Amino acid sequence: MRTVTGRTDRVVVVGAGLGGLACALHLAGSGRQVTVLEREPVPGGRAGRLSVDGYDFDTGPTVLTMPDLIAEALGAVGEELHDWLDLTPLDPAYRAYYPDGSTLDVLTDTTRMAAEISRVCGPREADGYLRFVDYARELWRLERTDFIERNLDAPTDLITGNLLKLLTGGAFRRLQTKINQFFRDPRTQRIFSFQAMYAGLAPHDALAIYAVIAYLDSVAGVYFPRGGIHAVSRAMAGAAEKHGVQIRYDTTVTRVETANGRATGVLTADGELVPADVVVLNPDLPVAYRDLLPAAPSRRLTYSPSCVVLHVGSRQGYAKIAHHNIHFGRAWKGTFDEVIRRGELMTDPSLLVTNPSRTDPSVAPPDRHTYYVLAPVPNLDRAPFEWRGDLTRRYGDQLIGTLEDRGYVGFGDGVEVLQAITPAEWAEQGMAAGTPFAAAHTLFQTGPFRPSNLHRDLANVVFVGSGTQPGVGVPMVLISGKLAAGRITGEGR
Repeated sequence: MRTVTGRTDRVVVVGAGLGGLACALHLAGSGRQVTVLEREPVPGGRAGRLSVDGYDFDTGPTVLTMPDLIAEALGAVGEELHDWLDLTPLDPAYRAYYPDGSTLDVLTDTTRMAAEISRVCGPREADGYLRFVDYARELWRLERTDFIERNLDAPTDLITGNLLKLLTGGAFRRLQTKINQFFRDPRTQRIFSFQAMYAGLAPHDALAIYAVIAYLDSVAGVYFPRGGIHAVSRAMAGAAEKHGVQIRYDTTVTRVETANGRATGVLTADGELVPADVVVLNPDLPVAYRDLLPAAPSRRLTYSPSCVVLHVGSRQGYAKIAHHNIHFGRAWKGTFDEVIRRGELMTDPSLLVTNPSRTDPSVAPPDRHTYYVLAPVPNLDRAPFEWRGDLTRRYGDQLIGTLEDRGYVGFGDGVEVLQAITPAEWAEQGMAAGTPFAAAHTLFQTGPFRPSNLHRDLANVVFVGSGTQPGVGVPMVLISGKLAAGRITGEGR
C-alpha cells in the first residue's frame, strides 16, 4: 500500500464532512495533531442542517445503515457510540408503494420479511427472498475486507482468494439479471434493485456486486438518530474536539500551498497560511482538484444522476405512511433511461418520501410534520437545465401533484415551509456536475479504477469522501475516512 512519505505529525483536514471527521478521529487516535478547517458554521458537509420557522431538515442523506462504522470511528479515540447518539432502528426500514395499489413493508427481521413477502407476492417469492439474503450476506462478507475496507493502488490488488468466489457467484453479472434469479414478481425485483441508483446506475447496467447496498438497507437494518442524520456529524465533531482535534468553523480554504512536490499547508480566504505535514481534502474530489490544487487530472469522469429534494414543513400528517416511503411509478427501465441515458425528467417518477417527525417530533413544531421528498433528475453534465428559473417552481408543483395522486391528500394545502434543492444548488455547494452522488460506480470508476485517495504527484495530499475509494453512501464515506487515515499512518495495509 502506498503511504504518505515524510513527516505526518501535523495534519490539516479541509472540510468537516462525515469522511473528514472520520479521518480526523482515526488520526487523533493514532496521536496526530489534527486541525479541521470548515467553511460552514456547523459540521457535516452534505450531512448538514436547514432550520426554517421551527422546522429542522437534514440537507443530505436521510438513510443511515451500518452504525458500527460510526462506532468504529468514535472507538478510535476511546468513545462509545451510545454516549453520543440515540439511535432508533426503523421498523419497517421502508414501506414500498406500487402502481397496482399494493404495499410491501421492508422488514430487517428475515422471518417476518419472508412472511410479508409471502402475504403480498406469494410463497415462491418468499423462498427467493431467503435465498437472496444468504447470497447478499455472503457477498458483503467477501467484498468488505478485500475490496471495500482496503486501500487499492492497482488492479492487481484485486487478485485475492475471494475474487474467484465473487466471479463464480455471479457478482460481475448485471445486477438486474442477478436479482431476477431470486425474484419473479416485479415488486420484489424493484425493492431489491432500486438501490443501484445510489451508485449512479440503472439496475440493468450496475454490476451484481452492488446487491450489497440492498443487503445493508434491507437486511442489516436502517436507523434514525434523534435529531436527524446531522446529529451524526455533531457527535463525531464533538468527540474529535474532546480528544484534541481543533475544528475551525467559518474558515474557507482557497488553495493548497505546495513546494518541491509536497503540500506545505493551506491558504484561507482571509490570507492565513496554516502549515501542515499532510493535507487531507474532503471537498468533492474533482472540485478539490479544480479549486484547491495546482493542476487537475485530465481524466473525465462519468457522474451519477442528481436529484431534486423538497424540504417541506407541513400541517398535514399521514397515519398510514412509514418513516421512509418509496413510491414506484409504472415505468421501470424506461425511467432510468430517461434520467441517465437521455437526460430527461421522469415522466412517471419514482419518489423517496421521508417523514422524520414521525420518529422524532422534535424536528418540527407541535402538531406539525417534516417531509423530505427526493426525485432523481439528470446531472448538469447530462442535462444543463436552467434550474434557477421557472423550472424549479413548476417541477416542485408537479412533484406535489404526484404525491397527491398517490395518496397524500391535501399535501399542497398543508405546506407551511417549502425549499427546493436542485442540481444548481448542489453545484453551488461544490459538487461536480451538480450531483450529491459523485462519480458513478461504473466498472472503470470502481475499486482501484476509482480516483485514488492519494495524490499522484503531491506525496502528502490525501482525499476523502464519496468521490474517492470506496465510493458513495454514508457507510462508504465513513470507510473512506479510515482508508485516508491509513494512507497517513500506514495502518490497514
